[in-house]
Amino acid sequence: MRSLSAPAAACFALALSGLAACSKAESQQPAGTTQPGSSAEQSRGSQPGAAKADCGGLPSADDLKKWLRSTPSESEAGGLMSGKMEWATIVNRHGEICATAVATDDPASAWPGSQAISKAKAYTANAFSTDDTPLSTARLYTLTQPGHSLWGVAQPNPFNPECVVSPTDADKTKGKICGGAIAFGGGVPLYRNQTRVGGLGISGDTACADHEIAKRVRHAAGLDPAKGEFADDITFTSADGASPFSHPLCANTWRNGKKLGDEAKATGY
Repeated sequence: MRSLSAPAAACFALALSGLAACSKAESQQPAGTTQPGSSAEQSRGSQPGAAKADCGGLPSADDLKKWLRSTPSESEAGGLMSGKMEWATIVNRHGEICATAVATDDPASAWPGSQAISKAKAYTANAFSTDDTPLSTARLYTLTQPGHSLWGVAQPNPFNPECVVSPTDADKTKGKICGGAIAFGGGVPLYRNQTRVGGLGISGDTACADHEIAKRVRHAAGLDPAKGEFADDITFTSADGASPFSHPLCANTWRNGKKLGDEAKATGY
């Protein structure tokens, strides 16, 4: 066997000493602990904050269409069309669009403008929620009004104009971050194993009806927050008292199967 040069021998000795140190450190670990990244640690399953930023495991466009058609019949959703003409968008944890769908056979028969709004709502719900604190877009309303603490929050997150496409081209924005900041009902964050995995945006009716359908679709997908499907539910001062998270009543406002009232009528013109 050829002898090692002096520099090589020194490097070999350092490598051996490093292995010995690692072995000693492992032997001193308390019973039951695991090294970060080890196979034992990976076998423990998902931990809070460990979600992958991709579309794997999130609802598909076909899933969304199915739920958009089935959930309005669960109970009255209110609004102008009882939540039956909705657009829906899913984004992943990084805000990238994973799926977009519409409840109608002809995409253009639902409000065309609501396609972009559903994408912005999905982005907003994901962007302003954390693993521990779900924040629906409905709960942003009062906070973002003039004189309140989040006034101007939409300015740093403008909607990407390239994401304004025709109703029949809705899927062409898949994989893009469209952005947007919507401060009214219809957007909810999505969770799995106590971790935020994305956001869902619903648009196509009043903001209050959009929220009703959004929480139903999220529940049907099994992606509710740890504290349940109503953890970030829409709130109204007339029903729940004063709150920084309150949302105005909409036309024909229903919540969880009960009518709460109507938007104030305009007067003087």
